[in-house]
Formats: sequence, structure tokens, C-alpha cells
Amino acid sequence: MADELDQVGPRLRAARVARGWTLDTLAGRAGMSPSTLSRLESGKRQASLELLLPLTRQLGIRIDDLVPASTPDPRVQRPVIRRDGMVIAPLAPEGSPIRTYKISYPPSGAPPAPRVHDGYEWLYVLSGRLRLRLGDQDLVLTHGEAAEFDTRTPHAMSAAGGHPAQVISIFSESGARMHTHAAPPGAEASLD
Repeated sequence: MADELDQVGPRLRAARVARGWTLDTLAGRAGMSPSTLSRLESGKRQASLELLLPLTRQLGIRIDDLVPASTPDPRVQRPVIRRDGMVIAPLAPEGSPIRTYKISYPPSGAPPAPRVHDGYEWLYVLSGRLRLRLGDQDLVLTHGEAAEFDTRTPHAMSAAGGHPAQVISIFSESGARMHTHAAPPGAEASLD
């Protein structure tokens, strides 16, 4: 917090200079002495609401503009999901508008039943071979290949061959729900 408060003075000075005002001009408009303002800007005087409110009103800024926003931890720390032999690792924070996952599809004999839901899906094959059944098409994508499709078209994915397929998938919220939550036993896939 002390580091954030160290930025109040320089930000106050920058806002004053951006308006082309001198210390005397802003201090006079805010009803304080130029020396008080100078000490605030240089960090030699501790900032208080009593001093900052008249300054921010005159500058047309908020007190929040003087304190830098804290940078949230960018690391994604969500548990891996294991479902139907797949390993699904979330790559975006909870609630992110873009749902991104690294999915490992295990080798399997029969591909899963096609599903449909609102939205679009984008995928990129990192390793292995991915079988993509999309409507009437039965495709095999390999390392470095990508696909994008409307998920209202019946689709199913599985590893092709005897090795897992590693894929980065990006989809909307409804697609994330469909792919990361198990369907109730005997339930048919349906549009969300």
C-alpha cells in the first residue's frame, strides 16, 4: 500500500501539468498554499482526503485516478477437470468471457455421440491426432491444424489412433458448460 501512495504526488503533478497549470494556479483554485501543493507533489507531505478532495475537484479527476490500480495475479489457479477419460485444464480465470481449455482426449474405440449447443468453438491441435465429427464430415486433424465451427452443428471429438490428442479449445459459456460438466445418465444432448 505504501508503494501505491508514493504514486499520488507524481500523478497529481502530471494531472496539473497536463492542464498547463502552475503550482500557484492550482493551489489558488483549491484554496491552499503553493508550498503545500509542492510538498504533496514531491511526496514530502502525506496526502489526506482534506487536501486531495479540493485538488481533484479542480482538476476534474477522481481520487482513484491518483492511486494506481493493483494488478491482479494473472495466474490461472483452477482445478483440472477429469471427465469420460478426458483431462480438461482451464486456461482462463473463472468468469472469463472467453472460455479457454487445454483438453487431452484419450485414445478410444468408438467416438462419443455428437452434441449440439449454442455458440462457436475454436480449436488447435497441440499433439496427436484429433477425430472431429462435424455434421456429415468425419475429419482427422493433426499437430498444428486448427478448426472453427458453429456448435449448433452436431459435433463430437476424440483421439484418432492409439495416442492421446492434446488440444487447445476456446468456446462460449454454453460450450464450456457442455464440455466440462457431465450430462445426467441417459440424457440426450440438447441446445442450451
